[in-house]
Amino acid sequence: MICTVTFNPSLDYIVSVDDFQLGMTNRTSSELILPGGKGINVSIVLKNLGLDSTALGYAAGFTGEELIRRLNEFGVNADFIKIDHGMTRINLKLKSIDGTEINGCGPDINAKALEQLMEKIDRLGDGDVLVLAGSIPYTMPDDIYQRILERIQGRGVLTVVDATRDLLVKVLPYHPFLVKPNNHELGDIFGVKLSTREEVVPYGRKLQEMGAQNVLISMAGEGAVLIAADGQSMGAPAPKGTLVNGVGAGDSMVAGFLTGWMEKKDYVHAFHMGIAAGSASAFSENLATREEVLQVLQQVEQ
Repeated sequence: MICTVTFNPSLDYIVSVDDFQLGMTNRTSSELILPGGKGINVSIVLKNLGLDSTALGYAAGFTGEELIRRLNEFGVNADFIKIDHGMTRINLKLKSIDGTEINGCGPDINAKALEQLMEKIDRLGDGDVLVLAGSIPYTMPDDIYQRILERIQGRGVLTVVDATRDLLVKVLPYHPFLVKPNNHELGDIFGVKLSTREEVVPYGRKLQEMGAQNVLISMAGEGAVLIAADGQSMGAPAPKGTLVNGVGAGDSMVAGFLTGWMEKKDYVHAFHMGIAAGSASAFSENLATREEVLQVLQQVEQ
């Protein structure tokens, strides 16, 4: 069983506006609504690559219902806990002005709702996979990922954490199977600027020394680096292609790595699958399909 957790999921409303003007009424030239959230993205790409997973999280209001409906359309099992107040957030992403977003807050998650999620996670056992990805609502304790890993210690669950700063650092003593910072997030942890594949290696090893088993560092156009549990260190440049949409590329890399690992239990293959999936999503309008990933994989493996 593979489970992903997204504490702050969303409906992403992605629009283009030609000749956007501040303070004026603008009209969209294109619109798209997609399920949003890092764990959700991992689940969707896993499904595209042929692996079923259960997306755990919270849903509230009519937007929560629509989120679940859309996930089901993607073939993802959405085992969400219903919150009886507030609404699942809507994130507005304005494609015409690169990087411009307005993200909602999402509903408050109380102690009872949190315990309901913990009970779902308690079902996991030996050989199962748990992916914790993304930010958390501001109302939640910043050690929540740590609490989850502490709770499932000793059960043989393969854990993956894609988070920033304290959320990531606090889980390291629980020896997650995989952590996936990007080079900027890795640099933030240690107070340095990291730009090249060579520069990130010693800091990736530091995360290993702090407890991580495998450290996968995504670097956008610079490619990626893997510091593997068996002592291997490998890097690769980014495959050639046209960047269309960077949203979800890092999540796709996690899904690709997991798929590759579960296929062959081989770090080189998992690394190549991770790079291929991340790049294929970056080259696509939406999250990558299996065909798109395999096409990029041919280039990676050359």
